[in-house]
Amino acid sequence: MEVFKIKGGNKLKGTVHISGAKNAAVAIVPASLLINGVCRIENLPNIQDVNYILEILAKLGSKINRVDDHTVEIDNTDIKTYKATDEIVQRMRASYYLVGALLGRFKRADVSLPGGCNFGERPIDLHVKGFEKLGAKVTVSDSFEAYADRLAGTNIYLDQVSVGATMNIMIAAVLAEGTTTIENAAKEPHIVDTANFLNSMGADIKGAGTDTIKIRGVESLGGGSYSLIPDQIEVGTFMMASVATGGDVTVDGVIPKHMEAIVAKLIEMGAQIIEGDESIRVIGPEYIKHTNVKTMPYPGFPTDLQPQIVSLLALGVGTSIVNENVWENRFQYVDELRRMGANIIVTGRTAVIQGVPKFEGSKVRATDLRAGAALVISALAAEGETIVHDIKYIDRGYEYFEDKLKALGADIERVQI
Repeated sequence: MEVFKIKGGNKLKGTVHISGAKNAAVAIVPASLLINGVCRIENLPNIQDVNYILEILAKLGSKINRVDDHTVEIDNTDIKTYKATDEIVQRMRASYYLVGALLGRFKRADVSLPGGCNFGERPIDLHVKGFEKLGAKVTVSDSFEAYADRLAGTNIYLDQVSVGATMNIMIAAVLAEGTTTIENAAKEPHIVDTANFLNSMGADIKGAGTDTIKIRGVESLGGGSYSLIPDQIEVGTFMMASVATGGDVTVDGVIPKHMEAIVAKLIEMGAQIIEGDESIRVIGPEYIKHTNVKTMPYPGFPTDLQPQIVSLLALGVGTSIVNENVWENRFQYVDELRRMGANIIVTGRTAVIQGVPKFEGSKVRATDLRAGAALVISALAAEGETIVHDIKYIDRGYEYFEDKLKALGADIERVQI
């Protein structure tokens, strides 16, 4: 088993370059199934979830050429099967994007139910509703099966904002007949990136990034090249690591517009933020001020940065309140922060955080991807040594995480135990 061994107390300083967006990659790679020809995807993060989805495509019959660590060429010409029921499909949540892609390509899909991090139910009723509105018959048991004689454009209103359903329906509608309109659509940057990828291959999608997306069906998609946007959540994670350690870190290769909600909160907490065209410099405060946070769909504060900001507020002065409005059970990691000395009381979807002067090193366990990142941030700020177990979760979504932290001055190493 691999763990992170971290000795806290070092202020992070320097520049870190951000990788491509995980949440875009795990949708764009499956969406390539719609393409006749070779597509080249650049700035692809070299992380476990991306490797999983590429392995799934290879088993479906895709020809995968890894040009380098961050570039892949995918040729889906010879794919003949609509079934993705291998055990590896169950290891990740985003495998459900295979349903929209295979349904769009073959008018049929049979995909194992998704797995991934366990911090709440992932209802797929909105996905089902969207596919049925497009003309598919859907059954969900041990797998997610969908079948259609034809897919036809229609108007689809999502009862609640859902990133996954917005993306899946958009992907399925690209090759449908006529125009599909998704109302109350999610607006996250990786939705825009997926739409831009598909458009660069010949799709006709307008309105991504707003609450109404229109997809005019086309007969086919050709090949091409596309480079992914930087990872918004990785940016936020390194920004918060700088604040936690009282550091001075420049996060490079970013889109500052995507970070507005995070920047606003860190300024409230006392950090100094200096924005460039493609960079954000974060200077940690002498002490962290308390504040309140509510997670919301974009452009609100992202749920994927909730554990990281809780770790900061637990070291702040005064009482902070964090409301989780996206997932019902995303505070599972709080017991691990308590092992380090945090004073946090969770009731339902609300955490009341009374700041403490310091954390003490301890043995902790990552409960999911972002919680794992939060524990690393806490360990960097703690006195003494912390051992973080189950770092397999962190590897799912952060590329070369310990190497990037080491380059900023962190005392962190990956060791076998």
